[in-house]
Amino acid sequence: MNLILAQTNILPLKLDYVLYGIGAIVLLVFGILVINFGMIYIRALFSGAKATITELVALRLRSVPVGMVVDARITAVKSGLPLTIDDLSTHFLAGGNVQMVVLALIAAKKAAINLPFDRACAIDLATKGTGKTVLEAVKTSVNPKVIDCPAPNSGKTTIDAVAKDGIVIKAKARVTVRTNLDRFVGGATEETIVARVGEGIVTTIGSSTTYKEVLENPDRISKTVLGKALDANTAFEILSIDIADVDVGGNVGAKLQAEQAEANKLIAQAQAEVRRAAAVATEQEMVARVSEMRARVVEAEAQIPMAISRAFDKGHLGVMDYYRLKNVQADTTMRENIGSDGAETPPPGASVAKA
Repeated sequence: MNLILAQTNILPLKLDYVLYGIGAIVLLVFGILVINFGMIYIRALFSGAKATITELVALRLRSVPVGMVVDARITAVKSGLPLTIDDLSTHFLAGGNVQMVVLALIAAKKAAINLPFDRACAIDLATKGTGKTVLEAVKTSVNPKVIDCPAPNSGKTTIDAVAKDGIVIKAKARVTVRTNLDRFVGGATEETIVARVGEGIVTTIGSSTTYKEVLENPDRISKTVLGKALDANTAFEILSIDIADVDVGGNVGAKLQAEQAEANKLIAQAQAEVRRAAAVATEQEMVARVSEMRARVVEAEAQIPMAISRAFDKGHLGVMDYYRLKNVQADTTMRENIGSDGAETPPPGASVAKA
């Protein structure tokens, strides 16, 4: 009987210990929640952007900076933007900049620009790693910026084009643009705007009859280029194209003509040299042929004494006939010398006979 009573008294004691343990655990959990989320919860509550403990715990479990997300939502709610904790945390997990998106939405709302939260998030993700931000895109949409053409970092100071008369025109343009938020995602960047404007300037100057037309009406360039819809499929809207400077360069046409004339002269010189070489070769050939003919004459003259000797042997030629032949030769040689003032020597084999 006493044993039964003792066991009956132990049961309430164990139950009390269990209740005390559960209470301690609850107090411990409550204390942890208060320490981790108490100030954040109170700050959100008194700011009108209430966040539940469950949402705060879920943020911590997803490794999302609780304080940053709550502060961003407070800023959004204070500015009249109905953003939720889930919206901001989802964008953070996607790799976006939550604070920059909130600031961009606030700036767009103040400027009466319709910018949905999803589009702002898409622009923020599109500008990631480019050195630009969604806030900068919104500011550029409100306050247009000026782009120099050509770009200063390209190493060129002017855009050079040649008119039809061969004169080079050096132009410098300034393009005023603002961001088109509807085409920002997937739209071409500033480099495309600069390239298209440069192409338009070159085309306009190249179609001018003379350089004077360009100097007299530089606004003709901007009007022609602006009418080509150069901002199509870009992230910007071109407001104006102003020609900041126009200058005259060199005469490319005259230079090309001079170079062509020099090339033609070299070709003519080469052809003349070919003809001269051919003439020299022909002359040398004629000299060789003359020498050959002279050799034949000498050879033929060498046959004369032999012929005379044979004539003596056969009795066809007498001594007096021979002397008369020599006298005729001598007279002929003398007349030739007198006619040429002694400039020429007697031909080989000629000799004066003595009577």
